[in-house]
Amino acid sequence: MKVTVNVECSPEEARAFLGLPDVEPLNDYIMQQMKQRLEQNIHSMQPEEMLKNWSSLGVTAQDQFFKLMQSAAQASLNTFGGKTDK
Repeated sequence: MKVTVNVECSPEEARAFLGLPDVEPLNDYIMQQMKQRLEQNIHSMQPEEMLKNWSSLGVTAQDQFFKLMQSAAQASLNTFGGKTDK
């Protein structure tokens, strides 16, 4: 046996019926705070600032990757390279 029940109600009515809390005031407060912080930090989202931040991280990451590859190659040579004890 299969029973289908369709209920038409608003989200507010559904929350009240199920006993869930009304989080709309909290959501409004959080959105207001996010807007204020975005307005305060909008200068850091300018393309020039973003490129400066990314390029400095890119150079550091590139150097670290290069050092990692050098140490891996050196370890490979020491382990499998031409150093034989004959």
